[in-house]
Amino acid sequence: MSRYIRQIQLPQVGLSGQAKLATARVLVVGAGGLGCTVIPALAGAGVGQLILIDPDVIELANLHRQTLYTMADIGTPKAIAAARRVKALNPDCQPTPLVARLDPANAPDLIAAADVIVDAADSFAVTYTLSDLCLAAAKPLISASVIGQSGYVGGFCGTAPSYRAVFPDLPAQAASCATAGILGPVVAALAAVQAQMVLAQLIELEPSPLGRVVTLDLSNWRLGGFSFAGAAESEGVGFVAASQLTPDDTVLDLRPVGSVHMISGAQWVAPHDLINWPLPGAGRVVLCCASGLRAWRGAQVLAGRGAASLALLADGQ
Repeated sequence: MSRYIRQIQLPQVGLSGQAKLATARVLVVGAGGLGCTVIPALAGAGVGQLILIDPDVIELANLHRQTLYTMADIGTPKAIAAARRVKALNPDCQPTPLVARLDPANAPDLIAAADVIVDAADSFAVTYTLSDLCLAAAKPLISASVIGQSGYVGGFCGTAPSYRAVFPDLPAQAASCATAGILGPVVAALAAVQAQMVLAQLIELEPSPLGRVVTLDLSNWRLGGFSFAGAAESEGVGFVAASQLTPDDTVLDLRPVGSVHMISGAQWVAPHDLINWPLPGAGRVVLCCASGLRAWRGAQVLAGRGAASLALLADGQ
């Protein structure tokens, strides 16, 4: 146990806590900026199994903040490269790489197989999908998001309220590292807190990280946080995968006509036309866009007009 002696020396950890880590299974969704700090931290601590899912390959523009990778990794799927680094870092940890996008179709089985779920994807669709499914499965979800020089990390679901209880509405505008920019150290700082929350949950440290949010704004050098343990659950429109569509669904693609390959059987509808779009007499209306944000706004319009059955489909970034 000499590898882990420094953390075993903590009375809150000890041999029993280390044994819990050794038998733990953690699902990490996203092997980008957040994942590049979370993954080696969990592997180094002795977490027994890491399931790593990410659809992307490593690009040159990733390397300033995704320091788990090197120039030689460019063009390699992130999940594969991350698993390779885990094996080199700690043979005690068994990584399972999945080169795929997490969606509502593949998520339930992955969640069921894990003790803790880490949301490091920085995607609206992934976060709300994980929140809904983790709430139903009573599985703890440690979710983080960062952009520019600020962000947050929180412990949701399990014994705590869900992400929707704290953030019932999607933001007014979508931003990403590609559009808004980002500094690497703030990503690593928040991801380190995220990894600490995962370890605390696995070892069952008190106070629990569930029901808590930590915020960090390095543009103003502010560290904050709050508890949401008593927050009420909020119902919202959920996400579905393309494979979960049925013949009874009416699918509306809200992206510009001809800009993408449309979902099979969908109708192209401009978002501003939804106010007058004729509601179907029966069946579910599924609104589709790339991130889910435009679809969510459209769902609010249709819900205001009395649409009873709605779902969202995020068809990739």
